[in-house]
Amino acid sequence: MPDIAIVPAPRELTVDDARWITADPVAEATRDVVENLGETEYRIEVTADGARLTAGSEDALRHAETTYGQLLDAAEPAADGKLSVPAVRIVDAPQFSWRGVMLDVARHFMPKDFVLKVIDVLALHRLNTLHFHLTDDQGWRVEIEAYPRLTEVGAWRDETMVGKMSHGQTEFSYDGTRHGGFYTKAELREIVEYAAERGITVVPEIDLPGHMQAAIAAYPELGNFPENQLTVRQVWGISDDVLNVNDETVEFVRTVLREVLDIFPSPYIHLGGDECPSVQWRVAEDAQKRQADLGLDDAGQLQGWFTEQVAVVLKESGRRLVGWDEMVETDCPKDAVIMAWRSAERGEVAVKAGHQTVMTPCESVYFDYYQGDPATEPLAIGGYIPLEKVYDFEVIPPGLSDDEAALVIGAQCNVWTEYMEDEQQVGYMLLPRLSALAERAWGSPKVSYDEFLGRLRPHLARIKALGVNYRPLD
Repeated sequence: MPDIAIVPAPRELTVDDARWITADPVAEATRDVVENLGETEYRIEVTADGARLTAGSEDALRHAETTYGQLLDAAEPAADGKLSVPAVRIVDAPQFSWRGVMLDVARHFMPKDFVLKVIDVLALHRLNTLHFHLTDDQGWRVEIEAYPRLTEVGAWRDETMVGKMSHGQTEFSYDGTRHGGFYTKAELREIVEYAAERGITVVPEIDLPGHMQAAIAAYPELGNFPENQLTVRQVWGISDDVLNVNDETVEFVRTVLREVLDIFPSPYIHLGGDECPSVQWRVAEDAQKRQADLGLDDAGQLQGWFTEQVAVVLKESGRRLVGWDEMVETDCPKDAVIMAWRSAERGEVAVKAGHQTVMTPCESVYFDYYQGDPATEPLAIGGYIPLEKVYDFEVIPPGLSDDEAALVIGAQCNVWTEYMEDEQQVGYMLLPRLSALAERAWGSPKVSYDEFLGRLRPHLARIKALGVNYRPLD
């Protein structure tokens, strides 16, 4: 009998000696949503008499179907063209409510059809959140009717730096190739609907008040020095050109967010909040006046004020603010969900401050890091996160109390695309590391790495069938 290779592994799997002989195991299985199971729980029972899938909700039943489909890969041919399916009992439910992937399409634009394939990959792994990083210094990817220049200008850069960016670098070589693209509202609604049909929430990110050079290039009045006409940023790294803190810019962001909320029904909206230098606010006359009027001790505190002003739009619609872990230091709203990216310790800080937290520490689940010897791997931003390190990732930091641990609502991996020019490269960096992340985010039993590899090898055929590239196992 072929080995049963289910990824991520269910919480409980019991195999019996019996076999179910059937002409069509998909059509002949029964399926029910039942009241005696929790909303996220499902069961699969295969006996000699048939198969039954039960779940506490339609979402959980969808997960049962995914697991059942992988189980059927272990079926064998029987007489008269029928199949012999192994008898099993599966009892399963996820440990965490947020199981996600962040896809950055701002640095390198990815076509809609590829985004749909990424959603298929999430569904295959019973993940439920696509965090969609739509805007940054290097590109604006979402159509906003009130401000057409955001895509007319902000979605395109004339050329892109070549090679690896080093700290303090000031001279660059460029490829001479115009790069860009954006999603229309209709395309984004199609992505949202496609994801929803698979039980996946698309959480948009409009990164602010830093990482906004593309928007300022389109509308210079948003910047602290509007007399300086910027271009969409052509190098990586952190730009000092951040939004000004004028009332007109607050209203601009509110208008943008209202259009974004109309596209994305997600209960969560990500407003970035990371890597926002305050150097311009320290010298710009309007920013200094705002700081004085607010009685703030430091220009950096303007970030928290600005975020609070624009987050009003989220409250109007009953949405939750999500931000990177720098937000904890900016006096952000107490109900903000924090993504701990700079380290696992930042997650501890966030939960101790009372925030629900998604763990996505760069040392464990940043999939723009190398996964092998840099001499033989494609150019990457740095770091080293091989597959085994992802498999060993512990979502809940040690030393938290039970109440603090309960504030850790999940985990996700992040795919930043500075050095990923196309879909082939994104697939190579994402997979199969995503498969290991899925085990930890689901709460699969921790087994030996070799046992995981034993399930992963046949699982790669499922990834290939979706038409997505992946890095071969060494």
